[in-house]
Amino acid sequence: MRFRVAPEIFAQFPEVCIGVVVARGVDNQGESSRIKELLATQVEAAHRKLAGGDVRQHPLIIPWREAFRQLGYNPNRFPPSIEALAKRVTKSPSLPSINRVVDLVNALSLKYMLPMGAHDLDRLRGDMQVRLTVGGEVFTPFGSEEAETVEAGEVVYTDDQEVRTRRWVWRQGEKAKVVPGSRTIFFPIDGFRGISDGEILAARDELAALLTRHLGAETRCLWVDGDTPAVDLL
Repeated sequence: MRFRVAPEIFAQFPEVCIGVVVARGVDNQGESSRIKELLATQVEAAHRKLAGGDVRQHPLIIPWREAFRQLGYNPNRFPPSIEALAKRVTKSPSLPSINRVVDLVNALSLKYMLPMGAHDLDRLRGDMQVRLTVGGEVFTPFGSEEAETVEAGEVVYTDDQEVRTRRWVWRQGEKAKVVPGSRTIFFPIDGFRGISDGEILAARDELAALLTRHLGAETRCLWVDGDTPAVDLL
């Protein structure tokens, strides 16, 4: 299985870069007091830092809002996932625990202010890629069993069967979400060279270390950009 970013994405956004962690043998069962503590710590830190301000003006969120506008997405209606997460913790210094993996992703997203995804590789079909839709692809929203059709020209994460994340880093779908039984997981961390590449590398490496330390996973760290647009996941 491969992961690639299509040429048309780099043509419009040449500085795109994505840190990738592939984790195998993940133990996502049960609860972890250490991961819950990590999540609570990062939520509280983000709340103290962001409360009373406008998260839309954060230097790592501004580029995503600009990219969304360039693509024709209203970022107020379709905020990048990190903006939506940050807004939640400005209102309340707490987030519910979902499962070990999702809690780790939320904690590190807030720590580094980056959009981070998590996809169960055993539920994907074929290769994973970031590309423009041609029209007619399907997407199953989170929490739904009914698929919706995606129009042409939208930046998506998709495998060979179905769109997995709409509007680039706006919202993941139902079909490849990480559940307690997920064992093999693909984590993309998106950003832009010259803006957030340092944070992406730090988040990628810390995520890999935490997955090994707390979830017993075997991990690989990868990097995708204009010079290396495709990598092998498995």
